[in-house]
Amino acid sequence: MKRLILLMALLPCAATAFAQDVYSSRNINLSFFSKAPMEDIDAKTSQGVSAINIKTAAVYFKVPVNTFQFRKSLMQEHFNENYLETDKFPYAEFKGRILELPDLTKPGTYNVTVEGTLNMHGVVKTYREKGTITVSPGKLAVNCTFKVRIADHKIKIPTLVIRNIAEVVDVTVDGTYGPTK
Repeated sequence: MKRLILLMALLPCAATAFAQDVYSSRNINLSFFSKAPMEDIDAKTSQGVSAINIKTAAVYFKVPVNTFQFRKSLMQEHFNENYLETDKFPYAEFKGRILELPDLTKPGTYNVTVEGTLNMHGVVKTYREKGTITVSPGKLAVNCTFKVRIADHKIKIPTLVIRNIAEVVDVTVDGTYGPTK
């Protein structure tokens, strides 16, 4: 089912693409790190799904926000209930394109720039970020780190804990893809 959703998300950008042009992953690693005066906060998930069309340059990511795991259960509870409101906004989703697409049929490591929209907490914002794609036989590996200003996605932090949470959070995406069959 997830594979069908990924393919459907890429179809408008790749109506004539062949299946071997689409690489997908159902276990993308995503993490974030918040450095604040009172306490550093980090969380991770490996439940992101993603697809990349190497012919059309379309990129798609989706992650269930409530799958992020924290060191402390109370942090996780506040994240889901108070800040990201995962009952109302269960997913973060990115739809974009690789600008100046390198030839991803040839092995190597390529620096790329991806531009698209991130829909998080019900707010859609455009991002343009740099990352790398490493091509090896039968797979792609993707890595990117970028910054998200929490106010840009209307995530409200109560004044009482404002010193505990950074205004800008570092997000890292890391995953390995195989051809979609």
